[in-house]
Amino acid sequence: MSRFVHLHVHSHYSLLYGMMKPKKIAAYAKERGFSAISLVDYGSMYGAIEFYQACVENGVKPIIGFEAYIAPRGMEDKDPELDKELYNLVLLAENYDGYRNLMRLTSEGHLRGTFNGKPRLDKITLKKYSQNVIALSAGIKGEIPRLLRAGKIDEAKRVALEYKDIFGENNFFLELQDHPALEGQIDVNTKLVTLSKETGIPLLVTRDVFYASPEYAEAQDIMCCI
Repeated sequence: MSRFVHLHVHSHYSLLYGMMKPKKIAAYAKERGFSAISLVDYGSMYGAIEFYQACVENGVKPIIGFEAYIAPRGMEDKDPELDKELYNLVLLAENYDGYRNLMRLTSEGHLRGTFNGKPRLDKITLKKYSQNVIALSAGIKGEIPRLLRAGKIDEAKRVALEYKDIFGENNFFLELQDHPALEGQIDVNTKLVTLSKETGIPLLVTRDVFYASPEYAEAQDIMCCI
């Protein structure tokens, strides 16, 4: 198991979605033999320092990031109809400079992009602070998966190449997730494999993690209902 690394893990700072405290994530990673673990809470990095310190204490490499909300147009466009949709995109710090850019991005999202309670970014801002940042296409709510699910294959290819251009060669990945209970997930995964072959963008396998073990599923469902 030590060769696999979770790159899409949420803590309780993903409010009303995640259940685990950052210290628990680090402890679970050590207990289960993972060499590294990520933290990618929605729109924010509130738990980054706590998570980093806990990982160091447990001898686990911390991978810091957040799951960004991407506006369909500019992040300062806030039309109730045109801008009500948003897309997810996972951002990870490659090194300390990448971490500094992530801090700028999440700050920009909160200060300039917040709409309907979500701190959004746009591709112009992503490009500005993309150095030393690794991006993943996210789960079923990512822009590329949504286009694939809608059958818009050519547009999905264009967007994938656009993200590749923003983050650079080998710094953007198409994210395969093993969540067959989610409607459309298997179809999207199949199309992502084809898209990877056509664009040369590498694939990466993740799980969208909100709790530590299957027995917590009911508690997490109750929390989301709240």
